[in-house]
This record gives sequence, structure tokens and C-alpha cells, in this order.
Amino acid sequence: MAKAEGYEWQFKARFRRRAFGWKSQPAIKRVKEAVSEIKKVARKDSVLGAEGAVLFLEKLSPALEHVDSSSGAIGSAVNKAIEALVPIIAKAAVEAKTRDAWLERLFEAHAEDGIPYIESLADFWGELCASETVASSWADRLLWVTRMALGPDKDMRGHFHGVAACLSALYAAGRYDEVLDVLTAERFWHYRRWAVKALAAQGRKAEATLQLHKNVT
Repeated sequence: MAKAEGYEWQFKARFRRRAFGWKSQPAIKRVKEAVSEIKKVARKDSVLGAEGAVLFLEKLSPALEHVDSSSGAIGSAVNKAIEALVPIIAKAAVEAKTRDAWLERLFEAHAEDGIPYIESLADFWGELCASETVASSWADRLLWVTRMALGPDKDMRGHFHGVAACLSALYAAGRYDEVLDVLTAERFWHYRRWAVKALAAQGRKAEATLQLHKNVT
């Protein structure tokens, strides 16, 4: 079993701030290598693997700051990395203070994601919370600002990086009515899709289908 004390992640030195130039292929290669390393460690020590995943996600965006993202290739690689690493973090059996620390670190990294590269991490926030109780606590923390950001008052509406995290946490906590309520005035599909998920979870499949049809048409 890998030991946290004294363990050196190979990816750590490679993902320094602005470590990569403008070419995307070298960065994509290193992203894939890092994910492979984390998954390999996680198979032997799930907690150490999760800690590595959190560390990697913290370092990812600053390291890619100068990479040309116009082709979408690096963005796709990062999104795949996030999809691979979220279950490792979510499934790790840790005490509450450790998970709380991981979530705080990830939320700060997401807030500072200027490009952005790890924006999609917020869509998995409920899963990262790993329990309805933790998800509900995060929903409470983010809900007030989310309501303003998505509300009908144009003077109060605006960007809040935690909107998707709030919706994901509400959904994971089973607070479906609140998901629907906070999205009443919202038309952006990336957020509206949570209303479809909430309706489906409540067994309101006809309404969920109607919402999907409206988005397609």
C-alpha cells in the first residue's frame, strides 16, 4: 500500500504554475500521465489517491495558463480528467474534517480558475460531498448568492462561480423543490438541466420531457 508520508507525486513537479507553453499536446500528455498515476495509487490506497486527485485539480489550471485552448483539445482532456478523478475523491472513506478540507481546497481552486479549465468540477459538487448531509450544508452556504445570481432582478443578477455547485448540492441533498424554485427565472440550459433532473427525480417525467423539448426546439 502506498504511504502518504514521504510519498512524492510524479505529476507535482510537472504542474508548476505556467509550466507549459502554448502547444496543447505536451500538456495533454502530462494530464493523461497524471490521471494514470493517481488511478494507479488509488487502486492500492483510496485515500492517498483521493488526496492526489485534489492536489492535481488544484495545480491544473495555473499550470495550463499559457496553453492555447482554441482547438478545444486541452479542454476536452481536462474534462475527461475531472470525470475520472471525481469518483476517486467521492468514494474515499475519510472522516468529515478531511472531506471538508478537500472541498474547501477544490472550491478555492474553482474560484481562482481564470481561463477557465476546471469549471465543470462544480457540476459534480453533490457527488464530491459524498453524503446528503454535507451536500445540504454546501447548498445552504451557496444558496443565497445563487438566488441573487439567477433571480429576476436584473440589478442583482450576475456571475457566481458557485451556481452549478449549489444546484448540484441541492440535487444530491434531495432538495428538488428548491432546485426548481431557484431556477424559475433562469433560461441558460447548463443550469436549467438541473430542473429537468429534479422533475425526473420526483417522478414528474412528463414535465421533465416538456422541459427537454423546449430546450431542443
